[in-house]
Amino acid sequence: MMNKKIFILLLLFSTSIGAFAQDIFSAARANDTIALKQFLKEKNKIDTTDHRGSTPLIIAVYNNNEAAAKFLLKRGAKPDAPDLSGNTAMMGACFKGYLNMVMLLYQYKSDLNTLNFNGASSLIFASTFGHSDIVKYLLAQKADKSIKDKWGKTALDYAVNQEIDEVIALLK
Repeated sequence: MMNKKIFILLLLFSTSIGAFAQDIFSAARANDTIALKQFLKEKNKIDTTDHRGSTPLIIAVYNNNEAAAKFLLKRGAKPDAPDLSGNTAMMGACFKGYLNMVMLLYQYKSDLNTLNFNGASSLIFASTFGHSDIVKYLLAQKADKSIKDKWGKTALDYAVNQEIDEVIALLK
């Protein structure tokens, strides 16, 4: 009888741990720095990747989880580690419009002019999606507005195509 109770308690305990944070990627997505710390103590490399090539940092940034992103960066996560498409955490922040993440990644020496496999830069992402605050910040940090993607288009070209007047004015 006692063994059955212990088994049930262990089963409940193990399933509740699994639901809390199944892996390092779930912990990054959940902004769970306690679980991140535990995963890094156990066996995970900080720049390990999931099936899409995303690192925990890319996932934390893409979900605007600043505590997790800071935690990972302070422990040596590479800010420019690319996913399987060549996209970096900085590109994700520019795509989503998270100025706080752009500033954090830049503080950790993220390269503003890194290109993904289509030749797109962070500035192209921010311009395409109309994030004028990020465009302004990137330009102030000397992002290269002359970069052309594999179709020969610049950040200005994308802003013009999207008719985003504020971004167009910044890029001219």
